[in-house]
This record gives sequence, structure tokens and C-alpha cells, in this order.
Amino acid sequence: MRVTIVAWAREFLIEVGCQEPVLEIKAKIELLLGVPVSAQILSILGWELVDGLDMEDYPIVTEGTRIDLTIKPMTPPPFNNHSGKIQITVKFSAKQINIEVDTTDTVRSLKEKIHIVESTPIKRMSLFFSGVELDEDFRNLSEYGIGEFSEIIVFLKTVNRLRDDPPTRKLNIVVKTSSALLNAASIPLEMKDSSTVNDLRSLLLSRKILPEDDYLFIHKQRIMRDNCSLRWHGVENGDSLYVFKGTVSRNGY
Repeated sequence: MRVTIVAWAREFLIEVGCQEPVLEIKAKIELLLGVPVSAQILSILGWELVDGLDMEDYPIVTEGTRIDLTIKPMTPPPFNNHSGKIQITVKFSAKQINIEVDTTDTVRSLKEKIHIVESTPIKRMSLFFSGVELDEDFRNLSEYGIGEFSEIIVFLKTVNRLRDDPPTRKLNIVVKTSSALLNAASIPLEMKDSSTVNDLRSLLLSRKILPEDDYLFIHKQRIMRDNCSLRWHGVENGDSLYVFKGTVSRNGY
């Protein structure tokens, strides 16, 4: 059955079994959203789901049930100066950098810091976190759920594709399905790094590796965007991509 995970004013649909343990559902959420199992609190109408129980212990869980995800507050380190300073990683298509920001910084101020460090034009930047675009410059980073060691992907709006894009490379990747699909199969594929996630989906469907359905593709704990290339997602030769049954709907922002 499908349930809806509600977090950061967004909704994420995932497939769960009627007898699936709560811990296994948290493991799926960690892979999907990057939130560690130990930091997750799942609840339904204020009733917390206990790690040692299965879904069958909660008869209120049915098709379409909304499960709220909240994050346990982190214990501050010793001698915390309460400045709100955190380290984040900013990833480009071929490199990454570490930047110190304040949780009260806005998206615009983060773009300005990236511009100072990398000389990247602010007007060309689109920033993404956990598959969600940071598309409102005036919002604080904390409003998007960004915290210590979060990873931000920078997408550069193309001015001249022929001039800006590096040469296309071939990638050998492995697509891994969850236990609910094809008995947790591992499928080796060769694709161009310029191929989009939609291209990957079409290839798997055309080879009848996956049946017609809705699927999420995950790379390094991030939801992959259908219209973006493997190169944009930072997929490297030998990487594994994970496929789960389900869809994502985003509200707000």
C-alpha cells in the first residue's frame, strides 16, 4: 500500500507492506530524503510509531495514510558558540566546495557567497537541496531544512549549450531495485552522462526490466529529477542508482 510521508511542507509517496517493520520504513526514508534513521520521528495524528513494531500493529495505517516526519533536535557540541554557523557542501557538475553559512542566511546570500568563491554568475545559478529547488531568494536556509553538512547542488542555467557543456562521456552504472521489485535485482547499464533520468526510465521500460508504473530513482540519498541528466546529478562511472516504487508531490514554495 502507498502512504504519504509529510515533511518540510512537502509530501512524498512511498510503498510499504502491511507487515513491514517501522525501522524498515525509516530506512526507506533515509535513502529517499537523507534523514538518518536515528533522527527520525514518525507519527500519525500525534501517535508516534515505535521502532520495534510492524505496520500490522497499527490498524490505523491504510492506503493513503499521512505519516508525519519530524527530525530529532541535534545535541549541540561542547563549547557551542551559539553563532548558528554550519558547514555545507556545494556541488557542481565536476567539483564540490565546502562553505560556512549561518542558518539564518537567505538563499540569495548563499548565492552571493558561491559567487565570491567561484565567480559563478548569480543569475545563472539554480540551487537544489534533496531534490527541491531553492527558488525563493528571500527565504532562510533553515526553512528548506538545510543543516550541518547538508549538500547543495548547483545547476547552471545554460547560455550556450555547445560552449558550456563538456564532452559527453559513457558511464557504466548499476541500477538496483528494492526488495519489492524483481527480488532486489542489480542491473548493469551503459549510458551517456548526458542522458536524463527519463531516458533511463524509458530504457528500462523498453527492455521490460521494469513494468509500467511510477518509480523514484535515487542517487546518493537524493531523489533524481526526471528532466535532468546523469551528469547534472553527479553520477560517476561505477555508481549505483536505486529505484523505488512511488511518486513525489511537492506543495508550497
